[in-house]
Amino acid sequence: MSFLKKKGIHISFKTYLIDGLSFMALGLFSSLIIGLIMQTAGNELGITFLTEMGVLAMGLAGPAIGAAIAFGLKAPPLVLFAGVITGAAGYALGGPAGAYVAAVFSTEIGKLVSQSTKIDIIVTPFVTIAAGYGISALVGPEIQSFMQATGDTIGWATEQRPFVMGMLVAGLMGLALTAPISSAAIALMLELDGLAAGAAAIGCSAQMIGFAVASYRDNKLGGSLAQAIGTSMLQVPNIVRNPLILIPPTVAGVLLAPLGTVWLQMENNASGAGMGTSGFVGQIMTFDTMGFTLDVLMKVGMLHFIGPAVISLLLSHYMLKAGMIKPGQMRIDTGGVKYEKA
Repeated sequence: MSFLKKKGIHISFKTYLIDGLSFMALGLFSSLIIGLIMQTAGNELGITFLTEMGVLAMGLAGPAIGAAIAFGLKAPPLVLFAGVITGAAGYALGGPAGAYVAAVFSTEIGKLVSQSTKIDIIVTPFVTIAAGYGISALVGPEIQSFMQATGDTIGWATEQRPFVMGMLVAGLMGLALTAPISSAAIALMLELDGLAAGAAAIGCSAQMIGFAVASYRDNKLGGSLAQAIGTSMLQVPNIVRNPLILIPPTVAGVLLAPLGTVWLQMENNASGAGMGTSGFVGQIMTFDTMGFTLDVLMKVGMLHFIGPAVISLLLSHYMLKAGMIKPGQMRIDTGGVKYEKA
């Protein structure tokens, strides 16, 4: 274990699932998601240059995931740069989930051999790339098939039982967004789409808008905006102190999801399902999926913004009166915080 520690390898749930997925989300946002936004905007506005930029960014999702995960796992330079290749291999053979596995595996193997020989500049990138490509070829297609089948099952279940499944998807994906893991990465790995993705977007939006509104008395405008269009992860330290503050936004998402899945038929895609209102990606992808019409705009406004705000405000006010939440328990520290993760 001392050897692994010396090499910067820390085998733990936090390292591979929390840190790994969080940095994977940054890579996805910096490539696939921002590329989709550019492409959508370019198509709608008729700006070819913007569309082309978006297509290019989307095509480099694999390398971006590889570099992001290697950086997050504190890889040495040669391992980090080779991670661009392993991420590309994993993505080509196994989609986002394949890129994640290839990047994590190759980074840790690369760190094992890094600076162990006098020809490190050859050995380290060779071993890193070989490890990443090898694991991609071995398990990538199976991983992709499993994740796609899981996503298809969730989508099928949501269509068959839209009321109950919509509530479950919204609740679980909303909690994943606020927790220190990545709901965006989960949605993309599962390839959520249709009603399931629509329910997830409602649940994630409810977390962000719900916390922003419920905590306004503690955080005022700046802190509320940081949560509404940044990330509700800012509340994690407060949730640890008082888990009951999770109730208002989570209940809001669970209550609103059936409206979206049963009556209003809200749909989305994998890129928007786990983003909520972060950078308004969830809403942009809703319009990309359903079309930008007045009807869709009203549905988005009600289920992603107004509904979560009203329900969360009422519930938090009741809980405050009942002593379940105390003044100041949702105050956040925004100093130096970056809001890229989702």
